[in-house]
Amino acid sequence: MAKLYFHYSTMNAGKSTVLLQAAHNYVERGMVPYLLTAQFDNRAGEGRIASRIGIGEKADTFAPAEDLFAKIADRINAGPCACVFIDEAQFLEPEQVWQLARAVDDLRVPIMCFGLRVDFRGELFPGSATLLALSDEMREVRTICHCGKKATMVVRTGADGAALKDGAQVQIGGNETYVSLCRRHWREAVED
Repeated sequence: MAKLYFHYSTMNAGKSTVLLQAAHNYVERGMVPYLLTAQFDNRAGEGRIASRIGIGEKADTFAPAEDLFAKIADRINAGPCACVFIDEAQFLEPEQVWQLARAVDDLRVPIMCFGLRVDFRGELFPGSATLLALSDEMREVRTICHCGKKATMVVRTGADGAALKDGAQVQIGGNETYVSLCRRHWREAVED
């Protein structure tokens, strides 16, 4: 039975690694996965999902306002598609998450989304909020704060290394920009 899955976490928890391993498991069993990632996040290269541990795979991309139900239907019509994997799912628009839910229900294809739950201000991304509302199953990919507790928050740092409190919700970056923390240390960093 097809389901919509949301695997969420903070930065550097290994979401892309888990996605790539799961997609590889399909390939090992002779099945064909369909990989998608956000078009504007090209840190690993255009149309590529990569993990900070050095593994990666070519992927198709999705753009804002793109009809993902139609995109997935076209992919299924082109040949076998056992599962859809979506990286950087926090960048999905709410309507696109509804399109994914319709694809699961009507096209009967499992869809596994991987992304951040909250931004550097502690606010849900719109795509993540809709995934939390619509997903059949949710799984947390865990990482730890410098204190050893589970990290649930992320801070964005400025050039001086201090935590930023304001700014655009979306700013592409990695370890040079973001640090995952437990809530207590996030509150300390943003002086809450």
